[in-house]
Amino acid sequence: MYLFDLDSTLIDSNGIWADVDRTFLSRRGFSYTREYRDGMAHMIFPLAAEFTREYCHLDESCEAIMAEWMELAKDSYAHVALKPYARELLERLREKGERLAVFTSAVPEHCDTALAVHGLTPYFERVVYAHELGINKSTREAFLRAAEKLGVAPEDCTLLDDSVRSCRAAKEAGLTVIGVYDAVFADVETEMPGVCDRFIHSLGELL
Repeated sequence: MYLFDLDSTLIDSNGIWADVDRTFLSRRGFSYTREYRDGMAHMIFPLAAEFTREYCHLDESCEAIMAEWMELAKDSYAHVALKPYARELLERLREKGERLAVFTSAVPEHCDTALAVHGLTPYFERVVYAHELGINKSTREAFLRAAEKLGVAPEDCTLLDDSVRSCRAAKEAGLTVIGVYDAVFADVETEMPGVCDRFIHSLGELL
């Protein structure tokens, strides 16, 4: 089974959250730093809100923080672009009879919107939301639980993901891992080949 990350693997969305984070932090007198970006990367919303609350020493509730993020993101996922060759790759894999699923840290409504807008929903047997598992994708346990939900052994899964932390966790869980370059994480590009079974700069390389 091929297991796809959503944000900045299938869709070009990491920039959305970089902009949201910059605006949110600037309103409170903070700068957007690599430390904050790396801490937040591919976190599920509730845990990201807890991290932000502690990082910035905020008195605001996690619910208020998440509500502001949702307002800042608004309808961005209805307009986000596909990554180059995403549709072509999914079509090629479907033609070959491969099983496909999504495992994402995205808010479920954002994921559902993006897949529906681009007509990608029919390609996937299932979408597994880390949000519903209550666990970040940076842990081995997340991938073991995702594989269990999909009814497949971890060693029978190939993950495509842009996060080095998620790729590392997936390898620890026994998955085959294809790391996907994204410009937002360009500064960790040199780490990816040592973590992943293969590292690509474009999904077109898999065609």
